[in-house]
Amino acid sequence: MRVVLVGEASEHRENLLAAMPAAQAARTEVVDLPREAAYSSDFDHAFHPDDAVVTLRMQRGGAPLPPMRMLHVPGAGLDGIDIVRLSPETILCNVFEHEIPIAEYVLGAMLDWEIDFTALRASMTDGGWSDRYRSRTPHGELFGKTVAILGYGRIGQTVACRADAFGMRVIAVDPMMPDKTDPSGIAERIDHPRDLAEAAREADYLVVTCPLTDDSTGIVDARVLSALGTNGVVLNVSRAEVVDEGALYAALQDRTIRGASLDVWYRYPKGADDQVSPANHDFLALANVKATPHSCAWTRELSRRRYALIAANLAALEEGRPLLNRIRRDA
Repeated sequence: MRVVLVGEASEHRENLLAAMPAAQAARTEVVDLPREAAYSSDFDHAFHPDDAVVTLRMQRGGAPLPPMRMLHVPGAGLDGIDIVRLSPETILCNVFEHEIPIAEYVLGAMLDWEIDFTALRASMTDGGWSDRYRSRTPHGELFGKTVAILGYGRIGQTVACRADAFGMRVIAVDPMMPDKTDPSGIAERIDHPRDLAEAAREADYLVVTCPLTDDSTGIVDARVLSALGTNGVVLNVSRAEVVDEGALYAALQDRTIRGASLDVWYRYPKGADDQVSPANHDFLALANVKATPHSCAWTRELSRRRYALIAANLAALEEGRPLLNRIRRDA
């Protein structure tokens, strides 16, 4: 089998091969292509109709994508794939495994907003120990706080489980199960997105874990941010565009919300040498923004789990067995 790794996927060649039995690895030809191959037809000659292609992105600006037997996304999000331009014969699969590190990141971010370890550590070196001890400032705690989780799928439910362990109150918002009872018993209720502002009004933290769709684009707008209020914090670990960029910047700059932890961004480099800013507004200059480079799920353990599943799917494809995480095009 010929497997084509595009862009970032090439960095995980060894994880893929290590997950294969020796016989499978021996008969697998792995081809690396640069990230530009995800966007430019100049590389289309390098794809073969029988290839299994692993890439996070594949777009041609409206032109058809090159023929391939399988396109396997090494992540959950499909917004980087121009699905309607794929050949109907191309099998499309994705992979999860990221809900654990993302949930840990979210809880860590919320703890940091309450405790602020950086400020506490700095206080130990700011003056004498005796004076610092006597003048120490109380910090907050998560216990009793309310978190509203926009998107109650794998990630949202994993966040809820960990928030519940800290004694937090959980409100979920999800279009697929509004007014339903959470089977786990964790979420107090599950609201429809039309009621997002009301959920935000009750929340100390608004966590964005929903996929980017036409309906979710910009759903966290000025009205929702106003409802969140001056004690509220936005944590976005999904896609930046779910939160209206201009409205978020204004709310942070004017401090009509307490702050934001942002791990996902409005612009990303496409080529190996691209230098782009993460957004149209200078979020990094705001003191109430805690920014990270789309790394909430980027753990040492994640890629091994993900590429083990991809290796298993490649073997299943060869042997004609059912595939894991196969995407229905009509869904």
